[in-house]
Amino acid sequence: MTLNTTCTAILAAAFSLAGCTGSDEEIVTAFDGIEPREVVTLSGTEPFWNATVQGAELTYTTPENLSGTTTQVTRFAGNGGLSFAGTLDGQELSAMVTPGECSDGMSEAIYPFTATVQLGDALLTGCAYTDRQPHSDPEPSAQAGSEPIEEEPA
Repeated sequence: MTLNTTCTAILAAAFSLAGCTGSDEEIVTAFDGIEPREVVTLSGTEPFWNATVQGAELTYTTPENLSGTTTQVTRFAGNGGLSFAGTLDGQELSAMVTPGECSDGMSEAIYPFTATVQLGDALLTGCAYTDRQPHSDPEPSAQAGSEPIEEEPA
């Protein structure tokens, strides 16, 4: 076989395989629900923890370390969410944010994202929001002792 014949055969095979993919396959794109300039806050309870990502910096806080520890992270947009990876105090850190309503179990607030953090051997779960996509505040409850006012029919 000559070089042209080989190239033609390879191209023909590639085009025939391309035709086999069908039109009903979905093209998957990277998650774009959180812009790079948004500040992302992840938090969880039991144990209590918080991580704030601004640009390429993540600050991780706990009740034992209220001032927090800051580290550099790399951002990666996958098919179903956003991840940040780095090292914190010598441990591998991976923080994942995925779209979906989330409750922290302590308040009635609803968060737009779920959060999963792998810090060394510890797996932490919680909720997340951004400065542009905040959590919803719970509806204020009726004041104690107050009753709804019913108007009498005319």
